[in-house]
Amino acid sequence: MDFISTRNAKTVVSGPEAIVRGIAPDGGLFVPKTFPLVSKEERAEMLSLDYPERAAKVIGKFLPIDGDKLLSFCRKAYSRFDGDPAPVVKIDEGLFVTELWHGPTHAFKDVALTLLPYLLTESKKILGKNEKTLVLVATSGDTGKAALEGFKDVDGTFVTVFYPSDGVSELQKLQMMTQKGGNVEAYGIKGNFDDAQTAVKKAFADGSLIADIREQGYEFSSANSINFGRLVPQIAYYFSAYLDLVNAGEIEDGDEADFCVPSGNFGNILAGYYAKRMGLPIGKLICASNVNNVLTDFIRGGKYDSNRKFYKTTSPSMDILVSSNLERLIFELSGRDASLTAGRMESLKKSGTYSITDAELKSLKEDFYADWASEEEVAATLKENFEEYGYICDTHTSVAMCVLDKYRGSADSVNPAVVLSTASPYKFVKSVLADLGEKVPDDETKALRKLESLTALPVPESLSELVNAEKLHTEVITKDEINDAVLRSIRSK
Repeated sequence: MDFISTRNAKTVVSGPEAIVRGIAPDGGLFVPKTFPLVSKEERAEMLSLDYPERAAKVIGKFLPIDGDKLLSFCRKAYSRFDGDPAPVVKIDEGLFVTELWHGPTHAFKDVALTLLPYLLTESKKILGKNEKTLVLVATSGDTGKAALEGFKDVDGTFVTVFYPSDGVSELQKLQMMTQKGGNVEAYGIKGNFDDAQTAVKKAFADGSLIADIREQGYEFSSANSINFGRLVPQIAYYFSAYLDLVNAGEIEDGDEADFCVPSGNFGNILAGYYAKRMGLPIGKLICASNVNNVLTDFIRGGKYDSNRKFYKTTSPSMDILVSSNLERLIFELSGRDASLTAGRMESLKKSGTYSITDAELKSLKEDFYADWASEEEVAATLKENFEEYGYICDTHTSVAMCVLDKYRGSADSVNPAVVLSTASPYKFVKSVLADLGEKVPDDETKALRKLESLTALPVPESLSELVNAEKLHTEVITKDEINDAVLRSIRSK
């Protein structure tokens, strides 16, 4: 399958090239030229398959990788998970959670980033590329650690991660600071995630920097969800969750199910939109935001406006005002008008805003619903779900649970709904304890053990070991120092 750029329809590349490049040379994002369909008959065949087999079927619709080889990649990647990579848990009648945090870093990014190194390495082989790959990552917390862990000591790659130094949880920061591996580096950034993301995007387009890294034998790529190789594995878990509901007798194949997704950079919920375009019977895609509710305002009113106050919240991975993956949806809403999309993205860059037409907004609302949750609502929802159902979730998942309640309160009729749970509650242990109304220990280890005693959910060993692990990556820089840091990292290895 060919891929095109959201900003220039004449830019046409293969799937492997889209993955290796990460971002189009015109600054746009690669999207499939057409959406492959998964028929009802194909879904029926997938019912009896395990998760790696389902993932290989979905991903194989987009990439020209031999089926047996792709399945072996999926099996290797998901062997690093504790059981099913995306188990569906029934909370109440018509309410389900798919837990996407049973991987090595305990966040949903693992589903894609354990597999991406295999997809990237194989894509380079298909293209006959021998250059080493420099993977740049801007992270609001979870992507960084998942990329560092996924690419750790992978031949021919080097990973450099940038995260807001004061905008992630303590455990997220420790995960990145203590990361081992001979080909990894992590830097704190003075500022927020949008600062880091903007600086990384500029690096991808900096001709001088590109020339400098080529002298060192490297080519740029990305592990952010701007890279389609990050996005495509996420489509698979929508299919798998739906099939699990069918297998459990909760729905008949062909019935609609809604999906509620805590959203920041929009990649997670965009994967659901792609699944729907591929024929999966999804009703509403419910976009849940915290108080940084730029997506809520956009989906409700059709104007994207990032000129607003930035809030640090207890769901820091969603503390984002510029949602990169929204560009892919804007491209579809415009009738795949690359020139119009490029103009809107230029407007966003210059003024922080852009708007869509009334017709586009109407189309948007047919697929999406959006709302947001305050910090007080997140805390109340988290506590209520634990007390009523005995189910403990992290703060990001609580945002989604709260917004789903709001949607169901406003809708004339509702479908069975699946909430995407994006992180282990232990990654945000102090916030979770506070939301439960508990006294929060200063010591991280004591906080982990306290939550374990309250919930009986075992503490992941890899998190409990972080507190005493050696800190290997401690440098904090400004966004203007990113280019120098990139070059310094690869020259030192």
